[in-house]
Amino acid sequence: MIEARLAKKKRQKRIRYKITGSEIRPRLSVFRSNKYIYGALVDDSAGKTLVSASERQLKVKSKVTKTENAFEVGKLLATKAGKKNIKKVIFDRAGYLYHGRVKALAQGAREGGLEF
Repeated sequence: MIEARLAKKKRQKRIRYKITGSEIRPRLSVFRSNKYIYGALVDDSAGKTLVSASERQLKVKSKVTKTENAFEVGKLLATKAGKKNIKKVIFDRAGYLYHGRVKALAQGAREGGLEF
């Protein structure tokens, strides 16, 4: 378990070294807990969160999987970003593998109108 945690931190540092968000093209940061998934658009130059969305903000339907909820969070994030005239973002998977809920959030954001 400790090796997996260290490997995630190593991936996270490697990714964040290459990716920085700006006001024009913010960074779409993903955080995944065991229960919920969160997405945020971050302007790293000013150190501010421009838009955020989480699974907790959704009106939860019964018998819906976490992956389907992640897709809806991506769409919600894209609609909130559209209201602030944000079209292009840089995707930051934060050390998570691009699979499952992280992939579903990205696909939902793309379907909602974000480009990355």
